[in-house]
Amino acid sequence: MPCGDCNGCCKSSYFIHVGPDEAEALASIPRELLFEAPGLPKGHLILGYDRDGCCPMLVAEKCSIYHDRPATCRLYDCRVFAAAGIDPDKPSVSQRASRWRFGCLGERDRREFDRVQTAGRLLHEHAECFPPGSLPTNPVQLAVMAIKSYTVFSEPVRAPGAAQAEDAKEAIAAAMLQATEEF
Repeated sequence: MPCGDCNGCCKSSYFIHVGPDEAEALASIPRELLFEAPGLPKGHLILGYDRDGCCPMLVAEKCSIYHDRPATCRLYDCRVFAAAGIDPDKPSVSQRASRWRFGCLGERDRREFDRVQTAGRLLHEHAECFPPGSLPTNPVQLAVMAIKSYTVFSEPVRAPGAAQAEDAKEAIAAAMLQATEEF
């Protein structure tokens, strides 16, 4: 991820998962800053944030454990929000994500980008078409879901009649859930 001097995610009140196999990160983070991750097996920990919403490992606007940072931090990529058209709901991340622009090398790339955007719009604008509890509430997970399920839109979606529109959206929602599971 080409972050440059951006540290928006470090200032966004994120809880950071640290797995039991992340020896370097665990050795670099003071134990008193870690707590057991709810719902995960023993040994999975969470690094919280300070009262200002900043990662406690952010010192003088830089990650103090950058070379030993957790996998969650290494893998985080705010471009996922711009790609899927999902609002990250974190002002400092929104600011950075809104600046991303994607160049498409050809028509195929343009079509795939449009499909990801379509998936993101459906998740955002038609959440009611999904079974209760099937959609993540976390914007990161929603954006990832749009990327995992964009192939559902590989065929042009025909505009159904008004009576068929809701059934069509629910069928697309079911296909998106299946595509996400199969990813």
